[in-house]
Amino acid sequence: MKILSGIQPSGKLHIGNYFGMMQPMINYMDKGELYAFIVNLHALTTVTDSKALARDTLEAAADFLALGLDPDRCIFWVQSDVPEVTELTWILSNLSPMGLLERCHSFKDKIAKGIAPSHGLFSYPVLMAADILLYQADIVPVGKDQKQHLEVARDIAIKFNNSYGETFVVPESAIEENVATVPGLDGQKMSKSYGNTIGIFLDAKELKKRVMAIVTDAAPVEAPKDPDKCNLFNIFKLFAPANRVKEVHDLYVNGGAAYGYLKLELVDLLWEYFRSAREKREKLCADPAYLRAVLAKGAEKAREKATVTLDLVREKVGLKY
Repeated sequence: MKILSGIQPSGKLHIGNYFGMMQPMINYMDKGELYAFIVNLHALTTVTDSKALARDTLEAAADFLALGLDPDRCIFWVQSDVPEVTELTWILSNLSPMGLLERCHSFKDKIAKGIAPSHGLFSYPVLMAADILLYQADIVPVGKDQKQHLEVARDIAIKFNNSYGETFVVPESAIEENVATVPGLDGQKMSKSYGNTIGIFLDAKELKKRVMAIVTDAAPVEAPKDPDKCNLFNIFKLFAPANRVKEVHDLYVNGGAAYGYLKLELVDLLWEYFRSAREKREKLCADPAYLRAVLAKGAEKAREKATVTLDLVREKVGLKY
């Protein structure tokens, strides 16, 4: 079984990235052939600062390795280091109906948030499909917000197979339902695009500042509250032990939940949860040559896989003569 997923280096990675994609991918290392990559071509849809993109690409690699991804037990690379994906994107673009792409909610959501519309932003799902199909992935761990894009990849694979004969594996999604959508500071989905994130590796001062900024209602401490509708509680329960989650849940339901104290407790929980990874990350970031070597080795392995698929696709569509 081949498992594949990627993450954008469009800013500091946050706990939504961790639970939605990074932790599940790390857990998949012993369950099949794992493909994990930094999707820097996708990041170009929103990032125009070249130095920031280059820096964040290496830092995203350091984050992943620090959190437990083992490059010797998977294929780990940077998207742009495998140029075969851009050729496949163009080929698939010619089988991608406009109506299919126009129905994608991500494009509309990002435009509504003020991101400038572009062809890259609009055709994002086709590049994502190429990422997946190029490696013949069976399983793609995604957050709920990416499920529609995975459906687009499936539709494109099926259409190509119907048009040219069996070529691509039709991928399946894998969603961790309990953390599929991690709430941000404002209760919306945690997203770098919304500026509502809690970074995985913030320093102590910034971590406290972000956690204390979590939006809560104005109900007094003694008032009963609905924990399921509180984004503070929904973040808290990801990090607290089960017995403490139950205690806090009861405080919400029966009265006695003090938001300020719970936020301070959450700061401590977050700091301890990522402590060992934070120490490892500091060492990795101090050795960029090592990070580049790991990524180069991963890209070499990824290209070996990609070339096989692309050669078959070229033959199927008539580009080999």
